[in-house]
Amino acid sequence: MFKEFKTFIARGNVLDLAVAVIIGAAFGKIITSLTDDVIMPVIGKIFGGLDFSSYFVVLGTVPAALAGSSDYAALKKAGVPLLGYGAFVTTAVNFVIVAFIIFLIVRGVNRMMPPAPEVVAEPVEPADVTLLREIRDELKKR
Repeated sequence: MFKEFKTFIARGNVLDLAVAVIIGAAFGKIITSLTDDVIMPVIGKIFGGLDFSSYFVVLGTVPAALAGSSDYAALKKAGVPLLGYGAFVTTAVNFVIVAFIIFLIVRGVNRMMPPAPEVVAEPVEPADVTLLREIRDELKKR
């Protein structure tokens, strides 16, 4: 069993996937920090608040201990139903940033790769034209 596992792990694509997951996780932390610590505070400042991720709408009753609280995390932990549109916008911005950076990476790699040779396919002659040509050639022979 250990030998099979070793063979499985030694495959190139499994190792490549493991490396990609580790790098992806580290990259995700960088993007999260960029979004949470740099971009969203600027967007929040433009829209009148400093912490855009804490924008929410309370959908249920707030416990007396948290009455008047504007702490999204505390209200969510207390089980208060919230519509956290600020957290959603932050996550959406994270996604757009990651997608754009991946686009730039793929675009750069595609530019570095040599272009694939063009394969020119000869047009396929329809069967009726081939048959007519054969008939014509036979008539010429007679």
